[in-house]
Amino acid sequence: MFNYLIKFILILLFLFTPIAFGSVELWAFSLMELGILFMILLWSVQWFILRSPKSEVRSQNFSFRNPQYRIPILLLSFFLLLILFQMIPLPSGMVKILSPKTYALRHALSFEPSALSFQLSFVPFVTRIEFLKWGCLAAFFLFLLQWKPSNGSILNLIPLIMWMGIAESLYGMFEFFSGHHHILNLGDSSLVSSVTGTFINCNSFAGYLLMVIPLSTGYLFSRESFQESRFKGWRHRLSSLDGKVLLIVFGIMVMIVALLFSASRMGILSLLLSFSLISLLFRDPRKEKGFSKTSVLILGLALLWAAWIGIDAVISRFFSVSEGFEERWKIWVSTFQIFKDFPLLGSGLGTFTQVFPMYRSFHVRGLFTHAENDFLQLGSEVGLIGIGILLILFIILFSKAISGIHSRHPRNPRRYIGIAGLIGILALMFHSLVERNIQVPANAFLFTFIWALVLKISVGEKRNLNTLSEVAK
Repeated sequence: MFNYLIKFILILLFLFTPIAFGSVELWAFSLMELGILFMILLWSVQWFILRSPKSEVRSQNFSFRNPQYRIPILLLSFFLLLILFQMIPLPSGMVKILSPKTYALRHALSFEPSALSFQLSFVPFVTRIEFLKWGCLAAFFLFLLQWKPSNGSILNLIPLIMWMGIAESLYGMFEFFSGHHHILNLGDSSLVSSVTGTFINCNSFAGYLLMVIPLSTGYLFSRESFQESRFKGWRHRLSSLDGKVLLIVFGIMVMIVALLFSASRMGILSLLLSFSLISLLFRDPRKEKGFSKTSVLILGLALLWAAWIGIDAVISRFFSVSEGFEERWKIWVSTFQIFKDFPLLGSGLGTFTQVFPMYRSFHVRGLFTHAENDFLQLGSEVGLIGIGILLILFIILFSKAISGIHSRHPRNPRRYIGIAGLIGILALMFHSLVERNIQVPANAFLFTFIWALVLKISVGEKRNLNTLSEVAK
């Protein structure tokens, strides 16, 4: 019962987080956090029951002390403790040593100039909100690593993610090409200048698809991996395709076309990079050289489809790339100045919107809510210590994933899904160099799930091919 409830909530979150405008509003990501906490609560109750001496179910299903996860758990804990430290009132003399700029700004702006203590975070309330968001996602990540559904594997959730990406793409293209120009109940036509799905920003929508498309492609190859040996040639293989495979291929093409018409320049470049990696890594294991012709064919057909619809407006955006880069460069220079003034501990997680106006060196209307670079903004908010912890965590997790996936048999379907998940992660991070992606809760939620999925594939227990074939089907 507990596993069914947990899986039901997880399915609801996969549906809800993108539909609720990417969950960027306070009410939306608060519901996401409540859903995550409720899942963890149910899992904790289940664990307590299974640990009971009266329970007939063995508790070995739970691997609390897996040495593979000890260092990542410690690093995540250190990062969260750093954010807590930003919110703790410290003696003014200590603040002057740890962050001289924070001390100077507090006095210059008359924020309790005579106070004996204050926080390192420039806006503690905002940091508290971001801390809860990061804490929930970290707990969700650890929960997924430990959770073992009684009725299958979390790989069974991949089709749901794929169909959600297809639904978002179809809805976004309908709203854009029909001229209706709505995002659910929002009728502001200025918001729909390209395909955005139910996301407010086209780049956030592109970031979401950059994770879903590779994962869907890996799912397609995992289904086909058990049938490759019985095909005598490409004609035999083509004639043997079933309806499900053709539907998956069509769905992937729909998402590619939607991403192209999102007109996100970096999103399109990240997509091409993703398929370059897929074509190199998904080649026939019986051949030492070559590339995956299937992935190239899917991308080629999608590009032809987009060209037939009319992709001139998308191509024209690439000719104005210098203007967009010039504006971003100004934002990056100002953000880097924040980083220089708060080098060790940052200005406080989530405080970019409040701190940036003091450093803006150019005139513009409106309010900047992000730095058009997730990593630079994060560095300005958590400093060298925070960004260093996350960098070490990424290197460790990426190394574990690569070594674990490499050790699996070339025809193991989980290997395709693991590689596809890593490609999706890299594509989103590459896109985040010039956009805001990981800060969008819907994208952060899926990003966290894919990381857990890849790690469970790479360091989880090995299974025989018969069991894996059931998962692929």
